[in-house]
Amino acid sequence: MQTHILLTGSSRGIGAAIAETLTRDDTRLIGHGTSSGIPADFTDPAAPQALWNQALEALDGRIDVLVNNAGIFEATPLDLEHDDWVAGWEKTMRVNLTASAELCRLAVRHWQTEGRSGRIVNIASRAAYRGDSPAHWHYAASKAGMIGMTKSIARGYAAEGILAFAICPGFTMTGMAEDYLSSRGGDKLLADIPLGRVADPAEVATLARFCALEAPPSMTGAVLDINGASYVR
Repeated sequence: MQTHILLTGSSRGIGAAIAETLTRDDTRLIGHGTSSGIPADFTDPAAPQALWNQALEALDGRIDVLVNNAGIFEATPLDLEHDDWVAGWEKTMRVNLTASAELCRLAVRHWQTEGRSGRIVNIASRAAYRGDSPAHWHYAASKAGMIGMTKSIARGYAAEGILAFAICPGFTMTGMAEDYLSSRGGDKLLADIPLGRVADPAEVATLARFCALEAPPSMTGAVLDINGASYVR
């Protein structure tokens, strides 16, 4: 039986690489993104449930794996007007954390109702542990929240065969990472990565595929780092 997968943020960067590695004869993948898959704007509170319902219909009423990859990385400097700073915080939390939480809830309820096992793979960030720049409190906090959520799901539903994993990339060579590296003086940042380079999206995708399809159940709750030893725990 094919494994049915919903992947958010599948149109570029890490998401596109994950989509490629999860497109196999034994899987059916529904992606979400701005340029491919099912469109959904996660700044809209109605979007996560609408996406879930459309994906469920497209996959004949069964989703086996949810991969939460969609996210934004937008600067919110402290010297913004207060209301603008709060708006930036709330936008990042809604897109990066609340939308993922809604999809996780819908997935868990789906599996419970159907009496099925299932897997959740959440793409977080090393920022969850290391923090980020002064203009990105919200990004680091959203990814730390994703880690806490993943662990709670793993502990809460393992007995029902519902597994959850989190992956924490460091800098990854997507368009977003290239802009960030350039703006921060790339050579200095690269000097902080013992491997000497940022990760390739395909490397993160390999880890996501493992968690989605192959990781043994006893690994549930694991948080997996992939950052070239730039942050070790």
